[in-house]
Amino acid sequence: MITIRLNNTEVLLQIENVRKAYDDVPVLNGIDLTVHRGEVVVILGPSGCGKSTLLRCLNGLEPIQGGDIMLDGKSLTGSGVDWQQTRQKIGMVFQNYDLFPHMTVIENILLGPTKVQKRDKKEALEQAVKLLDRVGLLEKKDALPRQLSGGQKQRIAIVRALCMNPEIMLFDEVTAALDPEMVREVLEVILGLAKQGMTMLIVTHEMGFAQAVADRIVFLDAGNVCEIAEPGEFFTHPKTERAQQFLNIFQYNK
Repeated sequence: MITIRLNNTEVLLQIENVRKAYDDVPVLNGIDLTVHRGEVVVILGPSGCGKSTLLRCLNGLEPIQGGDIMLDGKSLTGSGVDWQQTRQKIGMVFQNYDLFPHMTVIENILLGPTKVQKRDKKEALEQAVKLLDRVGLLEKKDALPRQLSGGQKQRIAIVRALCMNPEIMLFDEVTAALDPEMVREVLEVILGLAKQGMTMLIVTHEMGFAQAVADRIVFLDAGNVCEIAEPGEFFTHPKTERAQQFLNIFQYNK
């Protein structure tokens, strides 16, 4: 098990020997990882290494075949987990926004807080307005998704997740479907969340962003954790040959 301890911080998420396979094809081969409250962990690795699958397992979208996942000390494995309740604590934002096309921005955002959490609509609306203002999209609250750019849709998807007041946010390649000029506006929102102390696990291929936002880099390859390091150390002196190869390919294609 590879572990880096942070001083005086509370463990929020504990991943222990998590294994996942599709049919007989292993995807995660005993993943161990500890995430502390307020920490930003960026998961890097080649395509197909298990990055997105790991996030989906953490949010209950994929079942695991072994190991344990604990949030706030409570196991998320087994048949007794109330995933509707648990997913309110684990926000997730995907590549493709998943906004309801027939609903306005504000209707998309308020659906979860009012229908799932049964919160007062006025209180949820006040929070939604503040979050929209924070990401620079308050004037778009009555627009339909088709009237928004890709970057705007992704920022709305982030606001929608934040309005559920999660304890941890999972970001799965949230800029992969965006044009290059739209990437920065989304990454700036996530950088802002990091500064405010949001706990986050981020899968990305944006290396500069990873260096800027991460407290730790987790490098996966073929379903295994190959290396965990602080970003300065990982990008300048990777310890494993596989990480060195990965970074060399990135620099070559840059």
